[in-house]
Amino acid sequence: MSDKIVLTGIKPTGMPHLGNYIGALKPLIERSKQYKTFMFIADLHALNTIHDPKVIREHTYQAAAMMMALGVDLNNAVLFRQSDIVEIYQLNTVLMNVTPKGLMNRAHSYKAAMDKNIANGTDVDAGVNMGLYTYPILMTADILLYDSDIVPVGADQKQHVEFARDIAGYFNHTYGETFKLPEPVIGEDTGLIPGLDGRKMSKSYDNTIPLLAPEKELKKKVMRIITDSKTPEEPKDPDTSTIYQLYKHFATEAEVAEFAEMFRRGGMGYGTAKTMLFEKMNAVLAGPRAEYERLMANPAEIEAVLANGAERARSVAQATFGRVKKAMLG
Repeated sequence: MSDKIVLTGIKPTGMPHLGNYIGALKPLIERSKQYKTFMFIADLHALNTIHDPKVIREHTYQAAAMMMALGVDLNNAVLFRQSDIVEIYQLNTVLMNVTPKGLMNRAHSYKAAMDKNIANGTDVDAGVNMGLYTYPILMTADILLYDSDIVPVGADQKQHVEFARDIAGYFNHTYGETFKLPEPVIGEDTGLIPGLDGRKMSKSYDNTIPLLAPEKELKKKVMRIITDSKTPEEPKDPDTSTIYQLYKHFATEAEVAEFAEMFRRGGMGYGTAKTMLFEKMNAVLAGPRAEYERLMANPAEIEAVLANGAERARSVAQATFGRVKKAMLG
């Protein structure tokens, strides 16, 4: 077990899809077995886009139940709700006093919103609230509050950790060494995770397969995967097949090699291949799905886990903010 501390946040925006699982969630769960991990449900971040408290609470339970069902080790991983830690609000506020406005102007999320407004011919800041604009400061508070050493992110999120390092550096320069400088860890390239239409699996393309969808829905989704017009007798290229590209993330190396050979030699129709994919996926996901459904039917159990996690996280947060308060206010 490494003594490094890992920090990761899960935004409660509904059920993730298989692409999220393969690219982020599965590696995260494996990493939590090697490192002490602070894993928070980022309900404060969700406030930028979700304004219904019932929806946020439901999504928070879904995210927590999902991680529990997928097998995160709750003895080593601290699973908690972001908003339960009062020090996150406090640290977010004081970090604004050392963060240059120009840094926020360069944030990808803010620039994307501006570019969209410009393209639409509307005011450059239309629809932009201060939650969106200062999003990187709250993210920085999340990262620094738990003395994080490692922050796993996708390549498109590396800027969040870079900003956290910058802001920690500004603070340390002004008030003395107070914060660690965390390191981003970019996940291994799992390749393009294709959706039902062959494009990257994305909710924006409406081509996703929900991670813990009921068995009937999972089968229906898999059977909708778009293929070419080759007959069962014709050889097929597994590397260009969505079916194969998904199968290889759920099967053993030997099973993957055999599946690829079945494509290349011909004699297997796409209907058969889809059925094999469904059966393999369902075998892997049936257990987590059943546990997820059990947990969602027992929200008090989820709440108890989150409360326990908050208590464990709070002890670290209080110590960190104590250092900050002493450094800034004497």
